[in-house]
Amino acid sequence: MPAGYLPIFIFGVLALAFPVVVLTVFKLVRPHRPEPVKQEAYECGIRAASDSRGRYTVRFYIVAILFVIFDVETIFLYPWAVQYKQLGWFGVAEVAVFLAILIVGYVWAYKKGALEWV
Repeated sequence: MPAGYLPIFIFGVLALAFPVVVLTVFKLVRPHRPEPVKQEAYECGIRAASDSRGRYTVRFYIVAILFVIFDVETIFLYPWAVQYKQLGWFGVAEVAVFLAILIVGYVWAYKKGALEWV
């Protein structure tokens, strides 16, 4: 083994050993008195109404994905705003095309019913 890799190897061993040692020590030190009340999920002092592993409707995921997609796309407007004067009319046309594509995406999502919450 080349001598240049020895510090990396030592660091890797320490990085793997540290969490294992700490978790083992804390498991030995902590008090362990399981009770049925402590094992329940806490919901503002109210008993759980149902199993927490219930199914969610797909609409929640669609709205979340649409939010992320359109949010990330609007981040691309920032570099354009910084370079607005240098880009001139070409930059205006470029952003107009970008926003047109974004609006087409919103219209498509609206027509598909993905933005309706009922």
